[in-house]
Amino acid sequence: MSSFLKYIIRFALLIFLQVYVLDRIHLHQMVTPYLYFLFILWLPFKISRPLLMILAFLLGFSLDSFRHHPGFHAAACVLMAYLRPFLINLMIPQEGAETNYEEPSFRSMGGALPYLVYSGLLILIHNAWLFALEAWQFSNFWYFFFKTILTTIISLLLMVVVELLFSRKQKFRTNTV
Repeated sequence: MSSFLKYIIRFALLIFLQVYVLDRIHLHQMVTPYLYFLFILWLPFKISRPLLMILAFLLGFSLDSFRHHPGFHAAACVLMAYLRPFLINLMIPQEGAETNYEEPSFRSMGGALPYLVYSGLLILIHNAWLFALEAWQFSNFWYFFFKTILTTIISLLLMVVVELLFSRKQKFRTNTV
């Protein structure tokens, strides 16, 4: 299967899963698990920043169009996509995984901890920005804080389950022909 087709299918499946399954789950009227941003997290290391941000905008805009929100998810996804290359450069040595693997994963980032830090920080930033835009105020700071933390934890756990259930086949690339 070509990479382009794989990413189109991944995009559609994650939006479908978010809209028709996960958006219907509300834990204590405060936490809704998000998984659609896995599309951004799983994009290749070598993707250009403008293309990454355009794809993130399309992902967020697609979800916003189903939920009738005025661009909240699009803004959160674009922020996530903007910060992703900085975080990858901080966490992976220059001669690291991006030269040997195509996409971020447990294996390509050198274990579960670096991948969880990478994913967890981006998910936390996404959720904090999304909820700040939705609330547009911090009158109830503790509600905002707990909603952001709990949604991040639930989304991160869900992401780990998906990673373990649907392992992505990535081959180690060498410089040999």
